[in-house]
Amino acid sequence: MGFIGREIGHFFVGVMFLTRLPVPRGLQQLDGRLARSAQYFPLIGVLVGLITGGVFYAASQVLHGYLAAGLAILAGILVTGALHEDGLADCADGIWGGATRERALEIMRDSRVGTYGACALVATLCLRGMALFDVEPIEGLIMLIVAHAVSRAMIPPVLVSGRYARTRGLASSVAEGVSTTGAALALVLAFGVAMIAGPVAAIAGFAAAMVAAGVMLWVLVGKLGGYTGDGLGAIQQCAEVAVLITLSGLLG
Repeated sequence: MGFIGREIGHFFVGVMFLTRLPVPRGLQQLDGRLARSAQYFPLIGVLVGLITGGVFYAASQVLHGYLAAGLAILAGILVTGALHEDGLADCADGIWGGATRERALEIMRDSRVGTYGACALVATLCLRGMALFDVEPIEGLIMLIVAHAVSRAMIPPVLVSGRYARTRGLASSVAEGVSTTGAALALVLAFGVAMIAGPVAAIAGFAAAMVAAGVMLWVLVGKLGGYTGDGLGAIQQCAEVAVLITLSGLLG
């Protein structure tokens, strides 16, 4: 298998990890490839954004803005299996429900959603819906593509520079194989995608994502001493909301 074939394989491994989309059987190998797939997280975000944005664009032709936004968000949840939403809910429960680091990590292992997790989910779902409510169909399509791509680009830099809070886990094994070059490539790819919204919107949206991701990482480090797999999901969700709100103000 040549270089291009290997990179395509890395991309599809990332698709299998971050979404519920079907992947060719011959490419369904996570070992060793998952870390290399991190550099393509923004492109996987583009794929998710095209699907959710396509739903928003089509639904906006016949439905009210809130309904179109709701269907687009639902499509995203179905496509990703609510992977990042689950991480956000677990983080909210653990960070605000656990008095100590150990108790917070214990709560985050619990699959049940508590009050803090439910509130966090409702808040982010509502904010995403409101950001999409009053925009033109094509603007909503662009916003969703950019938001999904840029928010996922925030994950590789954390894997490279951050500290894993647990002794061992899937996120730590991925982080060990992510290079600085791969993280930089993810950011470059994401910014290139963001440019479809225009230079000003791209810079503003990218900056908003970095601030949101940075604040969430700061909270994780302060409470847990580092990030977790759930924490990466929370970082993605915060960045996605920040990008959508920013682009809504600029494009809407």
